Amino acid sequence: MNQTFFIDYAAIFMNAPVGMCVAIDRTIVACNRALEEMFGHDPQTLHGCSFAVLYPTMDEFLRTGDRVTAMLDRTGRYSDERIMRRRDGDLFWCHVTGCLSGTRDSAGPTIWTFEDVSMTRPVTAQLTPREREIAAFLVEGKTSKVIARSVNLSPRTVEMHRARMMKKFGAATALELAYRLAGAAA
Repeated sequence: MNQTFFIDYAAIFMNAPVGMCVAIDRTIVACNRALEEMFGHDPQTLHGCSFAVLYPTMDEFLRTGDRVTAMLDRTGRYSDERIMRRRDGDLFWCHVTGCLSGTRDSAGPTIWTFEDVSMTRPVTAQLTPREREIAAFLVEGKTSKVIARSVNLSPRTVEMHRARMMKKFGAATALELAYRLAGAAA
């Protein structure tokens, strides 16, 4: 069967089942409907916006950007799960993946996907911005020492944040906290 098919990449992008966007220097230059709907924005309103509008706080946007930029410059790819913010202020867990597009410069064109994982990982406790940042590492199974290096804190400070989160989630152990952060029953 030698049939030739026309592939409409623009339609595929716009109708993909996950949120997608193209960004330059952390500014959205194009995004699909799924991304707009996931974050509660009207069509076309995210175009030209900084990724900052998707983060709970400006501080989280800046700190995450430092990590993302370093990883993109080093490997050309980035992936994590983090707490993001919808337009109405609701917080939710989101799996974010990105890669460079044709250059080796993280300020150049990048392609991003966003998947809402809040159905399996609800945000159930009120966390501070720093706790949200540390929680993202904890669900990946990172140790206090690794987290501390990644966020420029001492391991003891990371352990203090972990202890506060254990209290907020009613977790008796670090493993139970990781399960609760991941949305699983311990």
